[in-house]
Amino acid sequence: MAYMLRPAGVAVALLIVGLALEACSALRTDVAKRSSHALPPTTSTPSALYVHAAADQHPDQSGLRLMTDGTNALMSRVALIDEAKHAIDLQYYIFKNDATGRLVAQHLLAAADRGVRVRLLIDDISVRHEVDMLDALNAHPNIRVRLFNPFHTRKPSVLSRAAQMLFSPRRLNHRMHNKSFIVDNNVSIVGGRNIGDDYFSIDRANDFRDLDLIAIGPVVKEASRTFDEYWNCPDAYPVTAFRGKRADHYDLAQLRAELGRDARRFVQTDYAQAAAQDYPDGPSGDRRGAWFWGSALLVADKPAKIEPHQDDPALRIGPRIRAMTDQAQRELLLISPYFVPDDNDARYLVGLVARGVAVKVLTNSLASTDEPAVHAGYSRHRRTLLEGGVQLYELRPTGDAPQPATAKGTSSGVSLHAKAIVVDRQQTFIGSMNMDQRSKLLNTEMGIIADCPPLAGAVTQFFDTATLPANAYRLVLVAKGLPHAGGMQWQSADNGKSVSYGRDPGAATMRRLEVWLLKLLPIEGML
Repeated sequence: MAYMLRPAGVAVALLIVGLALEACSALRTDVAKRSSHALPPTTSTPSALYVHAAADQHPDQSGLRLMTDGTNALMSRVALIDEAKHAIDLQYYIFKNDATGRLVAQHLLAAADRGVRVRLLIDDISVRHEVDMLDALNAHPNIRVRLFNPFHTRKPSVLSRAAQMLFSPRRLNHRMHNKSFIVDNNVSIVGGRNIGDDYFSIDRANDFRDLDLIAIGPVVKEASRTFDEYWNCPDAYPVTAFRGKRADHYDLAQLRAELGRDARRFVQTDYAQAAAQDYPDGPSGDRRGAWFWGSALLVADKPAKIEPHQDDPALRIGPRIRAMTDQAQRELLLISPYFVPDDNDARYLVGLVARGVAVKVLTNSLASTDEPAVHAGYSRHRRTLLEGGVQLYELRPTGDAPQPATAKGTSSGVSLHAKAIVVDRQQTFIGSMNMDQRSKLLNTEMGIIADCPPLAGAVTQFFDTATLPANAYRLVLVAKGLPHAGGMQWQSADNGKSVSYGRDPGAATMRRLEVWLLKLLPIEGML
């Protein structure tokens, strides 16, 4: 009779096989780690002179610019790297080994060659094909790379990653979702974009619509302090903390040659020709428009939030965000690609409506989302929110192209990725935090809260444009006596003509079935 492994035995076998295959690259938790901190702000470069002169005219205020365009967001980063004199700090959830990731890497390497100190902190959840590039960059004497909350193997296979997630879910399910880019402690970029093609409009098949803030003034030093806290925390490991193959100078030389070749190819693309129009021609990092000046606060979760035994609200930015939304008297705008309120959140938003606040939410439709599991969690609460007077808008995909089932990580052309809140067209939050349970309780997040009506007006304009009938569906409840009475209706417009749908539009039948099955699973707390 064949011996049948019980589920626990299967899990153990998976772990043993997965780790045995990669034991030679195991994480060394006792690795020596040298702490480092932000350098003083640069004052002698043209960029620094410009920044300090502008800031001196607005004491105790920060200058902010909203970056809505992907090409401008990319080229502003490249320009700031090229202008750096002493230090560049990058903190990202994802840093892809694709065209834009390698372009940024090439400019970082050039900056390090001229003596700039580069610190790169990346969450380990998506680091696989990027490992060799990160190893080689770290071989440069002026570049240091660290991985946040890494897996126990250097380049885990799917089998090994699954086994580790199975046995360490409370640790590995907590990730660093922060996005921060700081140059010479004078200029920072904080927002929703990671480093990768789909965040900068280079990948038209999967184009994330996003928002960043480029900032100067006091808020930049707060961003640097937050970076240092994460860089020096116990959960940030040097990329050299793994046994096995290490990059040497030959690998760095090889990477340098490959990045140079890739950069030359990139310059010849149609995207690069268009992006050249967005390359800043001055030291401000982003040449478009004037600065919005106002009081700004950098808010960030503490790194200890990811520890399984920690559940302290003092570690989270949620209470700060709640204090801001509590002040709403007339209007609350919420922009979140992954909008998964729990019952308490839904009651809170409905309560705001009851006291006269117009609450409007922009999120992804089933056809535009890259995370059907998140849509399953969100869709549970749509009726409750609509019945309570909350206005719901869902982004339309490009051309209403049907979204296939199990398309994790892809969308139908356009997908919302921006995360922002506007209160009474006065206060604004822009950052990495989604309005979901994962951002609230599991991942670390960060962002900027600004008291600045012009910035609030710019984000409101982004919201108003995105929710036009040609760009989004508005959800409404169907009145009695009409077709689909008691149900929901998606209202939109095609070529100026009003259209409506009785179910999630633009999504294939199999994708709807996928979401229906996901709604049966008790996973909402992890979304």
